[in-house]
Amino acid sequence: MRTRIAPTPSGYLHIGNLFNFFVVDLLAREEGGTVLLRIDDADRERVRDAYVEDIFETLAWAGISWQEGPRDAADFRASWSQQTRRNQAVGYLERLRAEGHLYACACSRVQLAQCHCKEEGLSFEAAEVAWRLRVSGPVLVELNECGMGMREIDLQASVRHAVIRQKDGSPSYQVMSLADDVRFGIDTIVRGRDLLPSTTCQLHLARLLRLDNFLSTRFFHHPLTMAAGGTKLSKSEGATSVRWMRAHGLDASAVRKEAEAYLNGLDRAAQ
Repeated sequence: MRTRIAPTPSGYLHIGNLFNFFVVDLLAREEGGTVLLRIDDADRERVRDAYVEDIFETLAWAGISWQEGPRDAADFRASWSQQTRRNQAVGYLERLRAEGHLYACACSRVQLAQCHCKEEGLSFEAAEVAWRLRVSGPVLVELNECGMGMREIDLQASVRHAVIRQKDGSPSYQVMSLADDVRFGIDTIVRGRDLLPSTTCQLHLARLLRLDNFLSTRFFHHPLTMAAGGTKLSKSEGATSVRWMRAHGLDASAVRKEAEAYLNGLDRAAQ
């Protein structure tokens, strides 16, 4: 089993991130698997050195280990940034474009509700256009979900107007994540339930690109850890941030127990 811890250094980590890390760590220990530390820094505008350092400080504080990937922030910057692995994702972009699976779009998020770019045939080379996934009608995507077995999700109902290349020419998260998982031979992915649409999109892209190994990936979509009032956690410096917990002398045992309870509650036979 090969899995990964894949935080995005766009803010200080919160306890929801820590819960995810523990699920990965416990699962890998249980199954004798290999863990890759992959820091998703494709969106360079949001990356800060302090956020990268926070990832390594959090893993060390929580006692979570990994077998592949950068050992520290300096090693990450020198050898493991996603910027060093863009070529594979760019190649996927060109294949998807050449085979007619994308369209150029100049709309903002606000304008998407009235978007007609799919029919207008804008140039892919025009300035300030994103490349979006062309989806026409229902598309069923098959997903291997631990605890639920094989199930089908309608791509159109789950993901609409998915960006595959951003307006600045960079591969989107959907493509970079897929390219990295294929590159490193990841076969087990642990994510929050909020990323189920991303899973659906990436499985569809893998099918279009004929990346058969990724299609057999096993997924764990765990429940989200919520803030007071039932709102989704954000990467802030409040009491739900791991940085705050470390500064106030707290430990990670309660979060680890929650991760253990989640894994123990799954029906592993339904895989």
